[in-house]
Amino acid sequence: MDGIAARDFDAVVSTLADDVVFRALLPRRVVELAGRAAARSIFDTWFAAAERWELIEAVVGEVGGRLHLRWRLRLTNPNIGPGTFLVEQQIYADAGPDGRLGNVALLCTGYRPEPS
Repeated sequence: MDGIAARDFDAVVSTLADDVVFRALLPRRVVELAGRAAARSIFDTWFAAAERWELIEAVVGEVGGRLHLRWRLRLTNPNIGPGTFLVEQQIYADAGPDGRLGNVALLCTGYRPEPS
């Protein structure tokens, strides 16, 4: 979670296996990627233009041997629109023998306007 909190996507993807299979269920589409570079690129697509960035909640756990991560962000992004947005993502993943994640399933709320 330190990588997410620091908005350090290189640190985030360093936890992934080189041949990671990364699936994301987004509000309007499903994304399926292979490889660490593709996963890095999708984080840039989602978050590179964010201006304000605040990790407001994070959870790390396990469900039946699978890693469970959840984070909620508060951010601003002029490409999305005016105001502040909340985004929550959850990941379920399997770690390989070296501890890096090789099978990642992500669920995302999308950008939700924060009530004023």
